Amino acid sequence: MKRTIKKIAVVGSGIMGSGIACHFANIGVEVLLLDIVPRELNDKEKAKGLTLEDKVVRNRLVNDSLTTALKSKPSPIYHQKFASRITTGNLEDDIAKVADVDWIIEVVVERLDIKKQVFENLEKYRTPGTLITSNTSGIPIKFMSEGRSEDFQKHFCGTHFFNPARYLKLFEIIPGPQTSKEVLDFLNGYGEQFLGKTSVVAKDTPAFIGNRIGIFSIMSLFHMVKDMGLTIEEVDKLTGPVIGRPKSATFRTVDVVGLDTLVHVANGIAENCPDDERHELFKLPDFINTMMENKWLGSKTKQGFYKKNVTAEGKREILSLDLDTLDYRDKKRASFPTLEMTKTIDKVIDRFKVLVSGKDKAGEFYRKNLSALFAYVSNRIPEITDDLYKIDDAMKAGFGWEHGPFQIWDAVGVEKGIEMMKAEGYEPAAWVNNMIASGSTSFYTVKDGATYYYDIPKKEQVKVPGQDAFIILDNIRESSQVFKNSGVVVEDLGDGILNVEFQSKMNTIGGDVLAGLNRAIDIAEKDFQGLVVGNQAANFSVGANIGMIFMMAVEQEYDELNMAIKYFQDSMMRMRYSSIPTVVAPHGMTLGGGCEISLHADKVVAAAETYMGLVEFGVGVIPGGGGSKEMALRASDLFKKGDVELNVLQEHFLTIGMAKVSTSAYEAYDTNLLQKGKDIVVVNKDRQIATAKAYAKLMAEQGYTQPVRRKDIKVLGKQALGMFLVGTDSMEASKYISEHDHKIANKLGYVMAGGDLSEPTMVTEQYLLDLEREAFLSLCTERKTLERIEHMLKKGKPLRN
Repeated sequence: MKRTIKKIAVVGSGIMGSGIACHFANIGVEVLLLDIVPRELNDKEKAKGLTLEDKVVRNRLVNDSLTTALKSKPSPIYHQKFASRITTGNLEDDIAKVADVDWIIEVVVERLDIKKQVFENLEKYRTPGTLITSNTSGIPIKFMSEGRSEDFQKHFCGTHFFNPARYLKLFEIIPGPQTSKEVLDFLNGYGEQFLGKTSVVAKDTPAFIGNRIGIFSIMSLFHMVKDMGLTIEEVDKLTGPVIGRPKSATFRTVDVVGLDTLVHVANGIAENCPDDERHELFKLPDFINTMMENKWLGSKTKQGFYKKNVTAEGKREILSLDLDTLDYRDKKRASFPTLEMTKTIDKVIDRFKVLVSGKDKAGEFYRKNLSALFAYVSNRIPEITDDLYKIDDAMKAGFGWEHGPFQIWDAVGVEKGIEMMKAEGYEPAAWVNNMIASGSTSFYTVKDGATYYYDIPKKEQVKVPGQDAFIILDNIRESSQVFKNSGVVVEDLGDGILNVEFQSKMNTIGGDVLAGLNRAIDIAEKDFQGLVVGNQAANFSVGANIGMIFMMAVEQEYDELNMAIKYFQDSMMRMRYSSIPTVVAPHGMTLGGGCEISLHADKVVAAAETYMGLVEFGVGVIPGGGGSKEMALRASDLFKKGDVELNVLQEHFLTIGMAKVSTSAYEAYDTNLLQKGKDIVVVNKDRQIATAKAYAKLMAEQGYTQPVRRKDIKVLGKQALGMFLVGTDSMEASKYISEHDHKIANKLGYVMAGGDLSEPTMVTEQYLLDLEREAFLSLCTERKTLERIEHMLKKGKPLRN
């Protein structure tokens, strides 16, 4: 049976319900968002003379919730216009409309009696065969469907989204006693392909997979912090980016999520898992009970483990909670010799061997923490899942861990992990010892570009399912390498398509990256059919290496600087005018030079979460790698559609001048950084490289022809330049911009106007590139520009050009 999702109903419009509604709207699904009818008027409604029968009152709760969600930051929606796909209503007047939807998602309060009442009402109107799921975070699914019809139970299960629904990738699917296999298979595939999630089918156990392991990890730290005499700053230092966890680490994350939310889940596990071997760990430490009594719940109450404070002098500061005295104090700097030893290790997974061998308190912490984690996850199989990779998937997608527990254990060494456990008084599950006895020395292996995991019942390595739609660069890098230098690895993706993967720090673009890009084009033109520029790091590229630019400018090596900028420009033109199709796959931060690479591709396959912008103004220059030229070119192309030319050019000028950065790939269409009808967006980043490869292959097979260099770019000359100069003069006079910003804006205006030509003229790309490079170089001689760059370098933000 083919099943399609055209329209869904979301019942419950709180933070989670509105977030889920917005994410379905993100992917083009029509949404009906329902909530209860208010039982009394508020003061505004009374003042207006409204009654409880007025529609605006009856839909007040749902409308207020959705409005609040749409105003929140980060936004739950890719583009504000997508909100028009959501229709609101209430559970009395509009419940009959659920008959017309393909999927009903219940997201009401976490109380079984209320959920069962909602399901009873929904079944009166639900069309047989319609999917119906609950977004519960822990209530057993088997209890919720009791008393419902056979068709209801067959199409019912849990679908647990993590908050915020747009950003966190975990999508847990929890079958009920009667859930059909067809429903589970459909939801598993739909979550991955359409919602962009990591779908994980979990067993119906308390807190499922993600929260069971995640809350254990946090509760373990709560107990360990006191036992080891650690401060909250030290724990956050040890459990943040150094081990591939979010910057918010442990205590900041709890503040953001809300201590009450964590306590609710922890209490649920404590009450419903009496046989858990670490049951005592889920009992709340005294300092947590005190914080709950004081309502120090985190961001929602303005204080938790951290507290924002304003001094008598008006200075803002962040205070930290002393867990011994429970008083707030100034933040303390945390540092450990063991962490210093990992600074030269770029790959997070390679740090763990060093961390667990540390001789200081940090080393002790990692041995204790990881030993407890390894023992716990091994003993959760087969309780919460039969497959170890699902635990890793859940922790990576739901909690933002770069590597899951079993991957980390592999990195430490399976036998070393067992040795650490025993030293701390833990024992692994019997299946781990059996695995070693059978000759398997790791939980994962890679073969022919695919990841295999140890299947416990089969006692052998089995291919992780669902990989066929993905290309995992980590798995193919060594076996498919065609070329490598210090900045890039060029891989053969198969079917005649190469990939250029940046390998520099934060994927910054310097001479080595550009050399690698040019070499890849040379190789592709000779022996391949197409080229993809893509990577699977946290961000596509934060831009050009301005540290290098700064050094050249300080040393007044202007000839070398000119050559470096020209090399960047020439590389962009080489990519645009190569004889093979080029497809760029941006994601995450795609700034400055990273954006310029995307602008010069034949096609862009952008991840939905792409934050793209030409941000060079921030360091006192204009885009110098073809970005300024390209915005003038794209404006010129729109002139042909009959738009007011000066208005179009001004919009493109402001995109650079205001350093606009899209908050999603869809917003990049608004600024013409992505082009409608040419560039596409994929929701699941894991599919991005494979999709980019498919488009490169398709373009080649359709008979790609090397483009002819452009000579038809219309520039407006003095007419546009006058507009820019008047505007920038006015902004400086009104103190909206500084004197230096005024100078930068005028330089940009000169380039985008095509200089001070007396009348509109058709020019070449090279003409504009020469103007762009001249302007860029002149700004590099400005003291203010050098001061800005130096300031950013000192702040540890050296790469935002």
